[in-house]
Amino acid sequence: MSETPGDTTAFHDLSAFLAIPRVNGLALSPDGKRLVAAVAALDAEGTGYVSGLWDIDPEAIREPRRLTRSRKGESAPAFGPDGTLYFLSGRQDSDPKAPKDTDETPAIWALPESGEAALTARHPGGIAGFTLARDIPALAYTGGLLPGAADAEAHAKLRADRADAKVTAILYESGLTRHWDSDLGPDEPHTFVRRGHDGQGSPVDVGGQGFVSEAETALSPDGTRVAHTRFVHGPVPDRNRTVVVVADATTGEELRVVESDDHVYSTPLFTADGAGLICTRQVLETYERPYRYTLVHVDLAGGEQSELLPDFDNWPIGAVVSPRAQDATLWFAADELGHSPVFRRDADGTVTRLTASGTYTSLCVAPDGRTLYALRSSVASPPTPVRLDAAAPDQEPVALKAPGAVGRLPGTLTEVHTVGGDRFPLRSWLVLPDGASAERPAPLLVFPHGGPETSWNAWTWRWNPWPFAARGYAVLLPDPALSAGYGQRMHERGWGQWGGRPYDDLMRMTDATEARPDIDATRTGLAGASYGGYMANRVATSTNRFKAIVSHASIWDLRTFEPDTDVPDYFRRIFGHPLTRPERYDENSPSLAADRIRTPMLVVHGGKDYRVPVGQGRALFQELQRHEVPVKFLYFPDEGHWILAPNHARLWYATLLNFLDHHVLGKEWERPAMV
Repeated sequence: MSETPGDTTAFHDLSAFLAIPRVNGLALSPDGKRLVAAVAALDAEGTGYVSGLWDIDPEAIREPRRLTRSRKGESAPAFGPDGTLYFLSGRQDSDPKAPKDTDETPAIWALPESGEAALTARHPGGIAGFTLARDIPALAYTGGLLPGAADAEAHAKLRADRADAKVTAILYESGLTRHWDSDLGPDEPHTFVRRGHDGQGSPVDVGGQGFVSEAETALSPDGTRVAHTRFVHGPVPDRNRTVVVVADATTGEELRVVESDDHVYSTPLFTADGAGLICTRQVLETYERPYRYTLVHVDLAGGEQSELLPDFDNWPIGAVVSPRAQDATLWFAADELGHSPVFRRDADGTVTRLTASGTYTSLCVAPDGRTLYALRSSVASPPTPVRLDAAAPDQEPVALKAPGAVGRLPGTLTEVHTVGGDRFPLRSWLVLPDGASAERPAPLLVFPHGGPETSWNAWTWRWNPWPFAARGYAVLLPDPALSAGYGQRMHERGWGQWGGRPYDDLMRMTDATEARPDIDATRTGLAGASYGGYMANRVATSTNRFKAIVSHASIWDLRTFEPDTDVPDYFRRIFGHPLTRPERYDENSPSLAADRIRTPMLVVHGGKDYRVPVGQGRALFQELQRHEVPVKFLYFPDEGHWILAPNHARLWYATLLNFLDHHVLGKEWERPAMV
């Protein structure tokens, strides 16, 4: 989108903002000459997003070129060793001679550099994700099997029988029942491997992944071994964890399990020579100890593990290895001080930060190991493809031409610094609207983030500050205790006290911001979701300094929340059992101080939210009415933890803005259309 003249930007018009294309992932061809991005855009009805694949010029000369455009869309691009492009889609075969298929669930398709895409692999009920071997034609994918189904054919028959009988019931015998916004089961995700990319031959089932799966699968470069994550039920639910299973890709025989009672393993990645495996290892959190992430190398011959980043104080994300067989270099990103830079780890253990600013995802390494490609974003810019030198420290990347430009922003971005009560240094991003000055101080909105072990360091489409800046608000994006990117001490100082040290940090960062001459401290509001919604509730019960508070997908009553969330084991480890160890529930639950709330509140919740079930929002709404607090409840029956449908997102932004305008700015309340 080109720059708009005058004081109008894409962020002044919610429809224009939500219509901006979104770049989601990158894939680099084996010869390093082709870079493909998945780009989501509004569908014809404006009620959903459809992803298509675009060819991006690695040299930043040619304009981007769209490669696919089916009604069902295409995602998850990946290249085979011969340069063929593979992707997931629920499209139908374009060959008029091909039999018509009523199954529109995601399948794997192959697109040669010239010619039409052809169906490569389909699984009844759909394929959740796939990966390709580097050196030979072999692919591994994730698909479900119903109880009693020995293979895909039997699974398909059982699916048909259930559909004919109109049976949707699920029988659980152990473990969790839900994950984020979806019910688990009745089918269990399995990993399947098939040699050859021509769609012929039966896939080999190499084992189940357990009922919580993120489709994390890797193939060795020569395609002989496959690694995938598996969810393991502990002896008690509090000990649930994930392990990494390595199996023979041709027989399905289990060769090794990477596991530990005190660790969670994920994101397996074979080394370039295929002799080792790199995994993310997480220390399992306890009541006394926060979790911690690092990278480990697993020797596949003997099983020995070695930590790769023993002195690195932040958490590595999205590691990739050099494609050169004798090169042990790896690259990864990690949250750091409001950014998520790219880091390089050399074979001798030396770690070098390669980027000075921004947040990087979807790393791709050129075949010679000298160039990286990635998606770069920041609070002020959406994800866009960039090119990096694979070795130069603290560099600025070369931006590549791609869809999704947002044009001029309706303000500027700066930082606010202060210290906590324990003198720990604190920082926040501050969005200032155009025209904010000592003569025209801006009203302030404070947005505590979710997680809580995350950071305001990247572009977000859901809680984007710029539509609020377009309305004239300054927006503070604080990183209090428990935030990522500030070392392990940041987690330790807030561990087990969600409403303690993090709340104090939040207030201190708000104080520092309100002390600025370009901020109007008499007109402030606060809004947050998930943990940020919990913090909104905590703020509402602790202070009356804000004119209005928005609480989205928020925890209200920790005691009723713990057994109802989709991850009760995680919260039980942090807070203890509410009957035998109630201290943290009593200290941190906002519901116990409902009678203190005086601030007008907007409560927002999705009916399909399993992480923070909707009963939390309903209870908050009822309690606020009982205490005669001005309150509104915006409910989305078909949305989950996030409000994703663009028509709903537009309504979400409009409702929040109108509510805040009414209470913070004193404007007349304007009820959004269609609610």
